[in-house]
Amino acid sequence: MAPPTDDLEPVDADVAELRNLLRHQASTVTVVTAPGPPLAGFTATSFSAVSLRPPVVSFCVDTGSSSWPTMAAARHVGVHLLAHDQHQLARTFATSGINRFAAPTRWQPGPEGVPVLADALAWLLCRVIDRVRVGSHAIVLAEPELLRSAGAGSPLLYHRGRYTGLPAAHVPG
Repeated sequence: MAPPTDDLEPVDADVAELRNLLRHQASTVTVVTAPGPPLAGFTATSFSAVSLRPPVVSFCVDTGSSSWPTMAAARHVGVHLLAHDQHQLARTFATSGINRFAAPTRWQPGPEGVPVLADALAWLLCRVIDRVRVGSHAIVLAEPELLRSAGAGSPLLYHRGRYTGLPAAHVPG
């Protein structure tokens, strides 16, 4: 392996340094919801496709969060990919100690009682197939059963500690 070409020295991968490094990664902002009682939802940037055959996705949830008890028991969840103009919705679902489903949040009960947020760029209804606890979080593995996609639009991204977006893409036609 060739040595690095810069003058930066490696440092120990402690919590602070890892968090600083991960700020370089841009992530799609999602809100995960689950039926209650109580209804639960949180902002996540850990959503990922795991497999296409069979279809499986994943997201992570802090097991110390107020959403965890509902998420731990949920058979189905909703994963909402937010549009570039949904910063406030992302902030709402990232805020502790509030009713995230109160106005101005717009939502309705969806299949399996899962709260479906209005105007998301896309959403998936997923059946939870496993939860793997690792450190302070659980990795939730889920099988998409239904989905809705706007077909066009730009996602909300999280990068360097702030929400951002991409310019609208031109679709040849």
